[in-house]
Formats: sequence, C-alpha cells, structure tokens
Amino acid sequence: MKILLASNSPRRKELLKELGFDFEVVSVDCDEVYPDHLEVDQIAAYLSELKSNAFRPLNEGELLITADTIVALDQEILGKPNDEVHAKEMLQKLSGKTHQVYTGITLRTLTKTITKTDVANVEFDDINDEELDFYIKKYKPFDKAGSYGIQEWLGMAKIKNIQGSFYTIMGLPTHLVYSLLKDFEQASY
Repeated sequence: MKILLASNSPRRKELLKELGFDFEVVSVDCDEVYPDHLEVDQIAAYLSELKSNAFRPLNEGELLITADTIVALDQEILGKPNDEVHAKEMLQKLSGKTHQVYTGITLRTLTKTITKTDVANVEFDDINDEELDFYIKKYKPFDKAGSYGIQEWLGMAKIKNIQGSFYTIMGLPTHLVYSLLKDFEQASY
C-alpha cells in the first residue's frame, strides 16, 4: 500500500514519520470553506473530507491521508491569523481560558473512505502583552489555527492543562491514524 499525505504541515509529516510509516507528501488545492450550518465539532471533519475529495482520483494500492485542525473558543472558530495584530487578538481571547482543538482526518482508498475527528481541551494560563509580543515575533505562528503551536514556547510556558491527545492539538491524532492505517493494511492482505 502506498501512503500519500496531502499536507503542507511539517508537524504532520514529522508525526507520520515517527509512527513508522513510509509515505509520499502530495499537495491538494482546495478552498477551505465550510457551510454555515455545521456545528463546530463537524467542521474539521468536513474540511478534511473536502481536501480528500479535491485530490486526483486514487489508483489501486494508494491510500490518501488528509487532515484539518480548528481551534474553537465558546463556539467561535479561531483560524489562522492574518498578521501580528490578528494573532495577538486571538491569543488574548485564549488567555486564561479553556478552548477546544478539533482535528479531523480522512483516510481514503479507491474503495473506502473513513473520516474521524478527535478533540482536546486546552487550558491556558494568563498571558501578558510582553509574553504575547515575544511569542509572536519569535515564532511567527501565522500558519497555525488559533495562532499557536503547542510544541513551541507558548505551549511549554502557558498551557496549564490538557484533556485529550497532545498530538491532536499538534494537528494529527496519531492514535487514530495508527489504528486506522493498521486496519487498512490488514484489509489489503
């Protein structure tokens, strides 16, 4: 089975590699837009499937993995920031509060598609302006939902509590991916 990872995320590539799978990175061009009627907990799965369906038709023996991560605070989606000001506004909202991180994954072959979502609750300590400015200038979190990476300084210094998978927050629920890939491998024998 040839595994294709459709992601530009260096974190997803690193995590899938660390799981021990050989794969090829491919790109998919897709407008990440979702219908307004979706519940917050449905959006990551919807976007993951949207990316999967936007990829070329699969060949026999290929398995495509797509994923999407969203950050939500009180049902408000905090996407990727446009600039430093936007990043700071988002992080000020998250300061001292608990929010949810949803990562949806889709695994698709020629004959089968499985989509799952995992959620983690993340509680931030209070973050002052000096800390926010330091983090944004040094780490430039403009490619990250919610304007932060859990594996970076802000995650190390300011996350008080996590309920759920650290790797879901990083952008790939590795426990789900591993289990599903093993199921696909066994089914192909």
